[in-house]
Amino acid sequence: MQPVRLKSDRLLDCPAAQKKIRMFHLIAARTPKNARTDLLSGLTVALALMPEAVAFALVAQVHPLMGLYAAFIVALVTSLFGGRPGMISAAAGSLAVVMVALVVQHGPQYLLAAVVVMGLIQIAVGALKLGKFIRIVPYPVFLGFVNGLAIVILIAQLEHFKIATPGGGHDWVSGPALAVMLGLIALTMAIIHLLPRLTRAVPSTLVAIVTVSLLAIALGMDTRTVGDMASIAGSLPDFAIPQVPMTWETLWIVLPYAFVFAGVGLIESLLTLQLVDDITGTHGQPNRECVALGAANIASGMFGGMGGCALVGQSVINVESGGRGRLSGIAAALFLLAFILFLAPLIEQIPLAALIGVMLMVVIGTFEWGSLRLFGRVPRQDLFVAALVTVVTVATDLATAVILGVVVSALMFAWQHAKQIRVDVDTSAEGSRVYRLHGPLFFASVQNFNELFDPRNDPDDVIIDFADSRVADHSALEAIDNLADTYRAQGKTLHLRHLSPECRELLRKAGDLVEVNIAEDPHYHVAENDPRKG
Repeated sequence: MQPVRLKSDRLLDCPAAQKKIRMFHLIAARTPKNARTDLLSGLTVALALMPEAVAFALVAQVHPLMGLYAAFIVALVTSLFGGRPGMISAAAGSLAVVMVALVVQHGPQYLLAAVVVMGLIQIAVGALKLGKFIRIVPYPVFLGFVNGLAIVILIAQLEHFKIATPGGGHDWVSGPALAVMLGLIALTMAIIHLLPRLTRAVPSTLVAIVTVSLLAIALGMDTRTVGDMASIAGSLPDFAIPQVPMTWETLWIVLPYAFVFAGVGLIESLLTLQLVDDITGTHGQPNRECVALGAANIASGMFGGMGGCALVGQSVINVESGGRGRLSGIAAALFLLAFILFLAPLIEQIPLAALIGVMLMVVIGTFEWGSLRLFGRVPRQDLFVAALVTVVTVATDLATAVILGVVVSALMFAWQHAKQIRVDVDTSAEGSRVYRLHGPLFFASVQNFNELFDPRNDPDDVIIDFADSRVADHSALEAIDNLADTYRAQGKTLHLRHLSPECRELLRKAGDLVEVNIAEDPHYHVAENDPRKG
């Protein structure tokens, strides 16, 4: 006997009803949990972000509040309007190391002006949809970027093991103080590693920070705290146009730095976006992120912040803690503001060791340990590029490393393809010498191309068949033109067969630059250079 189906049951079979049911279950199942997880993850990020923002401000030789204001403003704006939910942007060390030269030479107000101009440049990049070009970054360069940033984060943590001396120098922490720091770091890392095996209801990073802080305070441990770096207490940032002369001279001072800042910020942000995409299995919007980052930096410069970009460490903390939505970044920004306005005395008691432990776990999670097993499994040139980008990232800055990596990868690619050009030589029934060209003809293969022909000993009629080749650039056009001149000087005729439509169009656009007359044969699409036709 068939079960009786009610009319309401049959109504549920329609696609529209099923879609609404799926949406209802999706919202009911995910929204409360995600909101809670995003809030807790945002709190975790804010706690980890705060000493980093202060440290980056000190590196740039500006007031710590400029770093904290930048962290709040940039995180808030990019989380609201950016193209990668879950990614954290704030004051960044990669920018701080290139900002210090401008601050030393001209002062903090010129830095604020440069940050505003940097934002305008980044908006222009996004509006012109240039963010998509991050896709041309080869994977070995991305691998070097990730490993280099992990090492940079590790090195930055070592600075917390130094204490100032009366003479103005620095000494390494030693003795009982070092033992306490190492013990608290180890405890923090153990909690972060082990707690997820028991429960994922609360981010393990947040539990580790709170537990270690309470333990240090309860036992009265003599260890360095956030307050030992600088006071984080402050008020709401005030709107103010940077106090610099509005002259062309000021613009020419600021503009070169602004382009460098914009390049560093965009490269780190877009590569971090790609990293978060890989971790979450989703796809961000690079151009939207460029525009949002530019708007964030304009706002930061106008409210006294040092500007910023995406942060690998904090982004990894966020997504690994479950923060996948925009609310996580918004919460991080608002918690950070609350720390500045209301909770500074409490937050300043957090041991630096707890935050060092968090960042060391980020280093472990960020570094691509699998890259150490690639030797002998991938081409050596790819390993070289990855190692080069890693070293240059650590030694100089991220933008230089990535640009250098892309250039070296492109040159290696060109060199490998230049060696692929070759010819098969044959004689047609009419007695013509036929060169069947294989491989692309471009700037790197021109030298090999010229060595493939023998104009002096060839017959009077010579054919180059491009069916398996492509003419790619001006160097290729010039090589064809020079070869045609050589055959003309010998009183011989050169035919170019089977040029692709793109190649023929390239020759047409060259016009007078190339003296090869194009006459398309209906069977062979021939471009001829016949001395008898002038």
